[in-house]
Parts: sequence; structure tokens; C-alpha cells
Amino acid sequence: MGDRVSEFLVVGLGDSITAGNPGWDPDPARRPFEDPGDDETSQYLYWAARANPGMRFRNHGVGGERTDEIRARLESAVVGADVIVVQGGINDVVHGRPVELAAEDLAAMVRRSKELAEVVLLPDVLPWNNGRPDAEPRIRELNALIAALAEAENVTLLPFHETLEDRQLPGRMKAEWTPDGNHPSVEGHRRLGELAFRLPTGWAGSRERGIASESLVPR
Repeated sequence: MGDRVSEFLVVGLGDSITAGNPGWDPDPARRPFEDPGDDETSQYLYWAARANPGMRFRNHGVGGERTDEIRARLESAVVGADVIVVQGGINDVVHGRPVELAAEDLAAMVRRSKELAEVVLLPDVLPWNNGRPDAEPRIRELNALIAALAEAENVTLLPFHETLEDRQLPGRMKAEWTPDGNHPSVEGHRRLGELAFRLPTGWAGSRERGIASESLVPR
């Protein structure tokens, strides 16, 4: 018999970065309004699943939403999740909402997600090329709050900002990693899924051992 792979469900809760816009949207009704909208590889979750055996995912990203709007969808979106990704914040910056309020919403989502799933992952906010220079200080301020939240709540911080930032032009995504200055390209999503996305060390292995142990228990 081959090795048994423990499947687990990752639910991505977030805005257009999680949704995969403009290359993809999880809502078929919205795809015609994206460009191209039908490329499923424009999701960091797609690439993370390819890199993590047993991972299934459900994409609950909705373009344009602030953290308070994402928070309102949490309970219905994450049903059955083993892992929850809590992503958001850029639209709070876009609309001039105080970053402290965005951080409070993210904190509430992280705490509730810890009650509902085994693992919670918390990405920081990507650079916003089209918002420079005005938005950059607020993004860095919000990311500092996100990092502090991850440490305080003992959840894994996903370094989205660092992974796509152009080292030669700090505060920007590298040109080949964004199609429009707002969102990751397919290559950008590949980097996020393969390099930034990570599960807690040993977590997947502990699930494998748990399944193996259960299979030895007499029924």
C-alpha cells in the first residue's frame, strides 16, 4: 500500500489579492469583469496547494473589500477549514481608513479563526505601486501592526510584502510580478504560494502520524 496523505482544507479569506484579480476570480459571475479572469493559476492558493501535498483550498477573496467587510463574511466562509488565511488591509489604505482600525479587524478575525481551525496564517500587505509615495508609509505602519499581531497571537506571519518587493525600488512590487501595479501577476502569485506561504513546522507531519495512529485502533 502507498503512503496515506492526510488531506486538509485551507480557506483563504481576503480581498482581491486572495481572489486572484485581475487574472482570476472565485466568483464566476465576476470573471467577465476581470482581465482575463479565467486563469486559475492567478491565485497564491493554487501554487501553495501544488507545493503542499494533501492541501485542498477554497478561495473566499472578494475584490475591493476593506477588513471590516471581510470580517463580516468570516463565519460563513470558513466552515470546515483546517487552516484559515486571514488576508486584508490594502483597501483600508486605499480608502483612507485608519490603519489601527484595520489592525483591530484583523485581530478579531485571527482570534475567531483560532477558535474555528487548527492553523491560522496572517499575510502582511503587499506594496502598492500605484499608491506611491503617499500610501507607502501607511502600508509599512499597518505591516508593523500585523507583525506584532502575529507574534502576540502566535500565528504564522506570511511575508507577502518582502516576497514581491523590488529590492532596487523599495516600496514597489517588481514589474514582472504585477500586471497593473495593484495586484500580483501569475508569477507573483507563484512566488507567494511557493515562497511566502508556509504551514507551521511539523504540523502536516503530525496530522499524518495522527491518521496512522487512528488506523491502528480496533473498530
